[in-house]
Amino acid sequence: MKRMTSEKTEPQSDSQLISPMNRRNFLLFSGAAAITTAFAASCKKDDDDPTPTPNEVNLGSGDTGILNYAYALEQLEAAFYTQVVASSYYLNNASADEKQILIDLKNHEVAHREFFAAALGSGKIANLEVDFSSINFGDRSSVLNTAKAFEDLGVSAYNGAGNLLKSADYLVLAGQIVSVEARHAAAIRDLLNPLSADFAGDDIIDGNGLDLARKPDAVLGIASKYIKTKINASNLPK
Repeated sequence: MKRMTSEKTEPQSDSQLISPMNRRNFLLFSGAAAITTAFAASCKKDDDDPTPTPNEVNLGSGDTGILNYAYALEQLEAAFYTQVVASSYYLNNASADEKQILIDLKNHEVAHREFFAAALGSGKIANLEVDFSSINFGDRSSVLNTAKAFEDLGVSAYNGAGNLLKSADYLVLAGQIVSVEARHAAAIRDLLNPLSADFAGDDIIDGNGLDLARKPDAVLGIASKYIKTKINASNLPK
């Protein structure tokens, strides 16, 4: 498998990623600005102005609810990789190849998170409080297996939410993001089992050659292990 390469492996700050992004970062795809404008217009039209209870966020309904659902998952992944690239495993024990892949993934997930935040505007949910206490950030196996779980979950989440979107523009966007998440999943799986078939293993690909798809309730149930903030998804489309 061809590795992702770059001249630099040093982590970038979140502020560096927001302004202006280079070609390595995610917001490359054509029409991003137009879709962001469409996002903002849609969010302003929504009538459901969720009122959160203490330590709870309400994702809302309709397409805005699905976008907030994706935003919540991107917050989780961005927080995880931000901690990974500051960890003792990354700084002291990871190979140059591993460092490059992990910093790439961190940059992509932060870009995803900031894209959804900007697109949703005032309709976005609050920042989530995460709990990574079950992860040993000094241990390669703990970090990479958690990354594998997050990436596989993210792919299945986008696959399961696509048919809940009404907007064709949003569906195109979801397809562009899930393709990036699938590349992430394959890269992590290859780090764990180099040159094996595990990059597209039977545990994630069915007999028809299709990726797993999970509905929001199932995804949030799995992710709740790492999220302290209660997420109310009761108004999401079914």
